[in-house]
Amino acid sequence: MARNLLGFDARALTDFFCEIGEKSFRSRQLLRWIHQSGTPDFEQMTDLSRALRAKLADCAAVEIPHRVSASEAPDGTRKWLLSVGDGNAIETVFMPEVNRGTLCVSSQVGCALECAFCATGRQGFNRNLTTAEIIGQLWWATRTLSLEPDAARLGRDNEPDGARLGRGNVERPVSNVVMMGMGEPLTNFDNVVRAMRIMLDDNAYGLSRRKVTLSTAGIVPAIDRLREECPVALAVSLHAPNDALRDELVPINKKYPLRQLLAACQRYVDPLLGDDIPDVKWERKGAPRDFVTFEYIMLDNVNDSVQQARELVALTRDVPGKFNLIPFNSFSDSGFQRSPARRVRAFQEVLINAGLVATVRRTRGDDIDGACGQLAGRVRDGAAGGPIAIPKVAKG
Repeated sequence: MARNLLGFDARALTDFFCEIGEKSFRSRQLLRWIHQSGTPDFEQMTDLSRALRAKLADCAAVEIPHRVSASEAPDGTRKWLLSVGDGNAIETVFMPEVNRGTLCVSSQVGCALECAFCATGRQGFNRNLTTAEIIGQLWWATRTLSLEPDAARLGRDNEPDGARLGRGNVERPVSNVVMMGMGEPLTNFDNVVRAMRIMLDDNAYGLSRRKVTLSTAGIVPAIDRLREECPVALAVSLHAPNDALRDELVPINKKYPLRQLLAACQRYVDPLLGDDIPDVKWERKGAPRDFVTFEYIMLDNVNDSVQQARELVALTRDVPGKFNLIPFNSFSDSGFQRSPARRVRAFQEVLINAGLVATVRRTRGDDIDGACGQLAGRVRDGAAGGPIAIPKVAKG
């Protein structure tokens, strides 16, 4: 069977070329062709000999996810539904902003964590994505956006003329990646880390570790492992100021309660822990940022009171962190409502008055079900054994 080289990082490609009797420097050439040039056809890789191109065609391939549909919001947010076979599909979202373009990448078909407020968790779980299927989302978005005129991909923000994306992002349409799509990245650890290594590789996408953010519901042992193997910016889906409420909203909390989770966050940003890691670009030892981003979805009369804000201040007192307050994005039969703006402001003021950084996330793509918590894709649930109906899959 032909091996899909799309998901091979530098180390794996080097091993592959050694296996087929070729020099190790071929790995750098192939990374550049696949990820920088966006070329899946070996015959077009003109600095490889004809004999090597023929050899590659016999034993390998570059297989890209197939697009099922696409949709675009008035603000320029794009959502793509990509097939990953066997009746399953995943969603990937691109959000253009001034001076950057952010791609939200999925790591699993569905999700097993069953967070109460998340559409993905309601769809069941089928399987982990392969490294190729994860990095394929970035490949697909980069290739698609690069082929469009600059103005077509810069968004529809209400920015003054001349204030949109700078030249840097005209050349690189995707400047930031957030592992915040479908699934829990840290329960697909090996494939996610290999994909992120490709994102960071200067011969592939060359992203800074500050520009790649992984969001987790709190898989404590994997947070420690991530710090040792491929530390990127870390975001934690907190969503509650105490264990009793978090057990209901984020059930994995029953296994890894807040005390353990926050201790792992402290370890993650400690620059004195750990050794240098080969093949990882270092801006500082350990995590690339000296804080953790705490994500907190605002649910009306559930977790949004002033008293709960005070609890949150006390809970996170010893952890360097910034808070991202997220207006809840509704989906069918969610059972929750978005907190009114006045309650969000009051909650935010408690955090700010305590000396914390607290921002309110701007909702992007909710009119195409591409906002935080709305991604559903198409999942054939491995537990239930049958297809699950997906509400409002975008057409395009």
